[in-house]
Amino acid sequence: MMSTSASSKLSKSIKQQYMDLPQGEKVQAMYIWIDGTGEGLRCKTRTLDREPKTIEDLPEWNFDGSSTYQSEGSNSDMFLIPAAMFRDPFRRDPNKLVLCEVLKYNRKPAETNLRYSCKQIMSMVEDHHPWFGMEQEYTILGTDGHPFGWPSNGFPGPQGPYYCGVGADKAYGRDIAEAHYRACLYAGVHVGGSNAEVMPAQWEFQVGPCEGINMGDHLWIARFILHRVCEDFGVIVSFDPKPISGNWNGAGCHTNFSTKMMREEDGLKVIEDSIERLGKRHMYHIRAYDPKGGLDNARRLTGHHETSNISEFSAGVANRGASIRIPRLVGQEKKGYFEDRRPSANCDPYAVTQALVRTCLLKEDGDEPTDYSK
Repeated sequence: MMSTSASSKLSKSIKQQYMDLPQGEKVQAMYIWIDGTGEGLRCKTRTLDREPKTIEDLPEWNFDGSSTYQSEGSNSDMFLIPAAMFRDPFRRDPNKLVLCEVLKYNRKPAETNLRYSCKQIMSMVEDHHPWFGMEQEYTILGTDGHPFGWPSNGFPGPQGPYYCGVGADKAYGRDIAEAHYRACLYAGVHVGGSNAEVMPAQWEFQVGPCEGINMGDHLWIARFILHRVCEDFGVIVSFDPKPISGNWNGAGCHTNFSTKMMREEDGLKVIEDSIERLGKRHMYHIRAYDPKGGLDNARRLTGHHETSNISEFSAGVANRGASIRIPRLVGQEKKGYFEDRRPSANCDPYAVTQALVRTCLLKEDGDEPTDYSK
């Protein structure tokens, strides 16, 4: 029997009686932020007197950072600064989801607020119109931490039939992927598609194309929505890059990137120049591509299971064993985009998109990012 949460067994029809009650003129705004782990999400709700139309209509708020791994108890107030607003697919219109930046008591960004610097970097390259598309892989787990639908003692049949699979013996947990997709569309997330992945109970959704800071905003909200959908079904979503050791695919967040020049005639030359720069800065990117400075990705980037080796940089047309893949059509049309296959499933998109812009557009080199505030 599958382990699902106690909460998911509460009567949803009774809950619906209450959710159908009119809410008057008031609006519920759920404020969402990234906690001190750099991958966990937190949320809380406040009532607004009227529906907010823009981000400026949303008040700043605060929370106790000592309970989110974000501050010491003695000076624990942290500020929530509304950054991006979406429709709420759980409470529905006119209610809102509000993604926030976190500032410390002194109004400086919290350690895991990478949006702050990402926004600064993106504002420096607006004329290049950097577009991103990120492919978010994830694994559905029971509350016991065991992959959804796997036999309780043992393994399903080996990989092969599950990728884009159809049928009860091949697609494990499609209801979650379907519910998440529709909820993202409702919310206004730029979700691009979804598919079952190579390992059973592993799925992927794509977000993009998004320009600049929007990439991180939309991916984080899509992740939040997925956590909430899974909560409703009584299961857990894992973004761990290697949830099951052994002969099973890991989970990544392949990042597709282009600039205006790459998308225009002879853009392939610009792409090749960027790949050359990336090759000289491989370890800087590896450190930026998971929340533990490369340690999480070391379990995934082995050179097997459609990955490159973490310690070597490689690039190639249509090569899924390379760090950077140039899609075959891009090679033929001599313009378009490239795919960085190194980011981990639990990466921070603000860190990934910022690193790509720093290396490819601001032409930084060296092991540390440049500080432009000086």
